[in-house]
Amino acid sequence: MDEHEARLKRLRMRSWRRGTKEMDLILGPFSDSDLAGLSPADLNLYEVLLEENDQDLYPWITARLGKARPGPAALSPLLDRIAAHARDRLGPK
Repeated sequence: MDEHEARLKRLRMRSWRRGTKEMDLILGPFSDSDLAGLSPADLNLYEVLLEENDQDLYPWITARLGKARPGPAALSPLLDRIAAHARDRLGPK
């Protein structure tokens, strides 16, 4: 296993084992489907995002299912992408 594959595996595991089931169910599927396609810069941002508390991340992501855009500006594009992934998984209302 090369270094990049090991990094992706580590990030997937951290995404699925967050501490709250809600964040496991948001970040886990996102990591399974989208991590391999992220640029090196976005992977670095994803690692920063994983350092955030679930109590902060959850409202930052779920608010994006509407029109609000809370959270750090540096993480905003990645948070938007994760929220869009979650919205697509939920399907139409």
